[in-house]
Amino acid sequence: MTEVATRPQADTAKPKLTRQFVSFVVYQVDRQWRNLPAAEREQGKQEFVAAIDKFNTNKRCQVITYSTAGMRADGDILLWIIAYELEAIQELATELAATKLGAFLDKTHSFLAMTKRSMYLDRFHPEHAESRVHIVPGKFKYIFVYPFVKKRDWYLLPHEERQKMMDEHIRIGNKYPSVKLNTAYSFGLDDQEFVVAFESDSPSDFLDLVQELRESQGSMYTLRDTPIITAIRQEPAEMLSSLGG
Repeated sequence: MTEVATRPQADTAKPKLTRQFVSFVVYQVDRQWRNLPAAEREQGKQEFVAAIDKFNTNKRCQVITYSTAGMRADGDILLWIIAYELEAIQELATELAATKLGAFLDKTHSFLAMTKRSMYLDRFHPEHAESRVHIVPGKFKYIFVYPFVKKRDWYLLPHEERQKMMDEHIRIGNKYPSVKLNTAYSFGLDDQEFVVAFESDSPSDFLDLVQELRESQGSMYTLRDTPIITAIRQEPAEMLSSLGG
């Protein structure tokens, strides 16, 4: 009797978690906006805040707002947007652009990614696999965001070698419990391969972490990890007040 090969059945013991789309957008305000009458500037800010509140309230997106004023020459505000549909991110962008403030905003950086479980095992905290799929953001004062691209040589290494280098990477990260890492994946969605967002209440701890990671074995396979966006979390109205108008 001829045996027929069958595909292995999927493991249905665990419920499948819905993955999230993640977008980081940096806007810079045109200097002409500050020359508008105060009433027009205020109306534009109120419309912008109302659009963000609308999407947060109806849960089409989760929008966390940050100020980059004083920290970057090419940006004033940062929006961290999380949604389960790309269309929701597009609709938010459209509504923000339609406000009187939106007409004076240039999008200087935009990173799109998606959550998924890492292919590397966190031997120290296995439960972190779930947090990679469902991000709970915005619990810290500061955020540090950048796109990340590895050299192609990295992907040609045996998985065991890559896991060994990731073990070192994770071990260094665990030395800085005040810094929370959020990793999202951009393969095929945007120019980078990953978008990493570190949250912390201590910029000095993040600086020390990054310096130590530079000395790790895996850093040899980094191709690009800039621009680095440093921002301070603020409520939408406070964030817009930092524009100075």
